This record gives sequence, C-alpha cells and structure tokens, in this order.
Amino acid sequence: MSDQFTIVTDPVAGSVALSALFAVLPLVTLFVLLGVLRMRAWLAGLIALAVALIVAVAVYSMPVGLALLSASEGAAFGFFPILWIVLNAIWVYNLTVASGHFDVLRRSMERVSPDMRIMAIIVAFCFGALLEALAGFGTPVAITVVMLMALGFPPIRAAAVALIANTAPVAFGALATPIVTLSTVTSGAVDDPRLTTDTLGAMVGRQTPLLAVVVPLVLVAVVDGRRGVRQTWPAAIVAGGVFAVGQFVASNYISVPLTDIVAALLAAAAVVLLLRFWRPVESPDLREPAPSGAGDAAADPPGPGDAAAAPGGGRPVGMLERRDSGVEVARAYAPYLIIIAIFSIANIGVVKDALAQEPWTVKFPWPGLEVLGANGEPLASTTFTLGWLPAAGTLMILAGILTALVLRIRPARALRAYLDTYVELRHAIVTVMAVLALAYVLNQSGQTNTLGVFLAAAGGFFIFLSSILGWTGVAVTGSDTSSNALFGALQVQTATQAGLDPVLLAAANSSGGVLGKMISPQNLAIAASAVGMAGREGDIFRRVVGWSLLLLLVMCVLVTLQGTPLLSWMVP
Repeated sequence: MSDQFTIVTDPVAGSVALSALFAVLPLVTLFVLLGVLRMRAWLAGLIALAVALIVAVAVYSMPVGLALLSASEGAAFGFFPILWIVLNAIWVYNLTVASGHFDVLRRSMERVSPDMRIMAIIVAFCFGALLEALAGFGTPVAITVVMLMALGFPPIRAAAVALIANTAPVAFGALATPIVTLSTVTSGAVDDPRLTTDTLGAMVGRQTPLLAVVVPLVLVAVVDGRRGVRQTWPAAIVAGGVFAVGQFVASNYISVPLTDIVAALLAAAAVVLLLRFWRPVESPDLREPAPSGAGDAAADPPGPGDAAAAPGGGRPVGMLERRDSGVEVARAYAPYLIIIAIFSIANIGVVKDALAQEPWTVKFPWPGLEVLGANGEPLASTTFTLGWLPAAGTLMILAGILTALVLRIRPARALRAYLDTYVELRHAIVTVMAVLALAYVLNQSGQTNTLGVFLAAAGGFFIFLSSILGWTGVAVTGSDTSSNALFGALQVQTATQAGLDPVLLAAANSSGGVLGKMISPQNLAIAASAVGMAGREGDIFRRVVGWSLLLLLVMCVLVTLQGTPLLSWMVP
C-alpha cells in the first residue's frame, strides 16, 4: 500500500507565489514544446507529464508511487470515457465512408449551397453543435474536420474551422454534462441554494450566446477573409443569431440538457430557409491542392458512382449534377438519426437512472491511490467511474452496429474499419492519455490548487480572471467538464470571500473554458490525426490561438460587466 498524501498549496517557503512558479512549469513546458518548438503533440504531452511528475515529487513531496498511480488513473480516464467515444464516433463515420454513403451525405449538404463559406457554417457550426450536444469530448472536431476535407477544404484550414466552431456549444455538450458537473462540485462548496443545474445552466445561457453570434462570422473570415465576411454575413448572422436565441431560450425556459440540440436544429433550419431567398453574390472556388502526403489518411475513398476530380484540385466534375435517390440520401443521414435516437433514449429519466446503477455503472477507488485535499477530506477524483454500458462510447458502438445494418456493410468490413480507426488515431491516443495523466498529476499533487489560489489572490479583480481560469483548465484537459471539476469549487469559494456572485463566477469558469477547447493538445491531436497531419499540431495551434485569446478577452469583459450594476440584471 502506498503512503497517504495530503495536498499542500504552498510547499515552497510557505509562499503561494513562489510555489506557483513551479506549478506552472508543466503547462509552460507543454505550450512551448507545442507552439514554439512545433514538437509532436504526443511527445510534448509525455515530456510535460514527466515535468509534472518531477515537480510533484521534488517540490510537493508527493510519494513517487502515488504520483505514478495518479498518472495511471488520468491515462485510464483519458481512454475511458474520452477516447472511447472519439474512437467509436470516428468508426461510425468510417462506416459511412466504406459504404460510399458519406459521399451521398456530402453531395446532399453541398446542394444546400455549393459555397464553401456557407458549408463551413452548416457543417462545422450547425452540424458540429448537434454532435457536441449528443456526444461532446472531441467528437464534433473528429467528424466535422473530415467532412470539411471531403468538401474540398485544405487540411489546416479544415482543422482550424472545426476547432473554432467547437466553442459556443461546448458548455452544454454531451447533454449538459459540464453544467451538471459544475453544479455537483459547487453546491457543497458554499451555502448558496442557487447553485443548481438549472440556475447555472441559465447563467451560462446568458454568456455563451454572445459567442454564438460571433463564431460564424469568424468562420467565414477564416475561410475567405474580409471578402467572405462581406459576401456571406447574412448567413453568418442568421446562423449565429438563431443559435444564440435558441440557446438562451432552451437553457432558461425549456431544458438545460437539450439546449444545444434545440439551438443547433433551429440554426440549421434557419440557414436552409434563408438560402431559399438569398445567395451570396458570388461563390469563389476556394479549394486548394492538399500538400503532398497531407490528409491522405483522412481523405475518404471514392464512393460508388463518384464523379472524377477536376484537374488541379478544383470542384469534382459533375458532383452537383449527380442525383442520389431518396432512399440513398435517407441512408446517408441514418447514422446521425440513429445516434440521436439512441442518446435520447439513454437520457430518458428512468433509463438514465437505471443505467447509472450497478452492474451497468461501477465506481471504485483507484487501487493504492490515497490523496487527501487541503481540507483533509479524500479527493473525489481518486474514485474511478466505469459506466461501461451508459458511456457515450458504448452507445456509439451500438449506433455503429445499427449503422452497419442499415448501410448493408458486412461484419468483416465493419470490423476492419474499426481496427483501422485505432491505427489511424494511434498518435492521438497517446496524446490524450498523456495529457489527462498530466491533468490528474497536477490536480492530485496540489499544483492545480496552487495556481488557483494564486489567481484567487487577485480579490475583486478575480471576476476578470475567472474566465481565464476556466480557459486554462480546458486548455490543459481538453474538457469543459474536467475544468469545472477542477476549478468550480475554487470559483465559488473565492467569489464568497471577495464579495462576488458565486453563480456568476461558476458560470464564467464554464463559459470561459469553452474558448480553451480549440487550443487543447488533445483536440489539436484529434484534428491533426483526422486530416492525416499528425505531427503538425503546432501549425494548427498557431492558426487558432489568436482567435481563442481574442474571444476569451470578450468573455472576460462580459463577465466583468455582469458583475457591475450595468449588467447585473443578467444574473439569475
């Protein structure tokens, strides 16, 4: 049995500030290796993990055995449930590729509008938000990035568009799992009856809609610069505006878990309706030949009857002329309808409650890992939850089996596609497990607490920093859920001490966190692997980090104003 360990937030000379200099080293290492030295994400993650382990043992006096056990639990959590859902979601996509029905889906979507800027809105923003609502955990990036590639987007641009689009819906992703987690960790931290899922969801629904209005405009700017904004702003405003209204109304008056589903469907319908009466003045061909070797692994093979590609990487000849039968179009959309149906059934109250019990869900303390928080209580994170049946990844396997039946894919071909998925994402698997191992070591050794306490020392100015704290958590873990679990209690405790509103700061953690999603190493690895560009995560990072910081500044200002009489009426 390993030694018991109690977290201390100021191990260096009793100073939080000096301790924070050491606690931030793993994060600085990670981002320097990734963004400056352009190191492969999986290797950068492993090196940063090693730095975190050294700091945990040498500075925080965490026993070596416990530090390694902490890393092992984080790695396990990285595979299940995070990678479990990503791998199985991409498998479902690969089944549609194997049957040729992804090409049918692509042609169907392209007929809505052949304009690539409009397609970025429909695929990355609207369809990506629906995937985020149902699954989350990187699934929207994994699927939409390859869809954009198939529609002619260059690899890095496709990755950037998919990552930026995956912002506004994130707080309510996976049927509002981040909000539920936030409510769980904050409700017992301070005495405030408002810290419920409904109230916190309502507050987040009064912050992230602002991002929803802006994000489609950012997408068309990324795709086609100022010309794209000038020519397609009506579609961007309609998509963002309708999504924002839908997100606000659903989160405040309908259902927090269903928020993104309602918003995504309304936004997509609004754009399709708009295109019946309006079209851009021109639709320039923005396709570019992919660099040699880039994107090859992600590019889908031609489906039955696909038209030949035009010379020079232009629009495939005859793509719009070919008409698929109604039955084939229905089959192409079937996998996503199947996913919606399965997840909807699994989240019916009585079904969800039953699946949360043994033997379908098993909870157990991680063997040998005994860590006490600064308050002397055992850390909840040392208990591992294995929801093997209700896990989104398991539900995705069921969706994949049904998809194979509907698309008439032989079992041997489906199994081969499943194995190929693991091979294609092997680097992403290492990256995600390394980064989650890093997050667990930071959390359970006390390094995360040190950084949190250091930021909280800002007092009243913390209202501006609260979104940055959430952003940092998501940037490291890749998950708004994990960030809320890490910093939710700290946010409300600091708010109470500083005379700020706990609901506002708790929500800011989640709303600010969504903007860290696009620069998290695990999402960068997923995007890069999905387009066959493993090893170029740093290039994608540099394309999106500016937007991440700019939108984060907007969120910080909004939250600060909501803490003043000017916008305090927005706090429920």
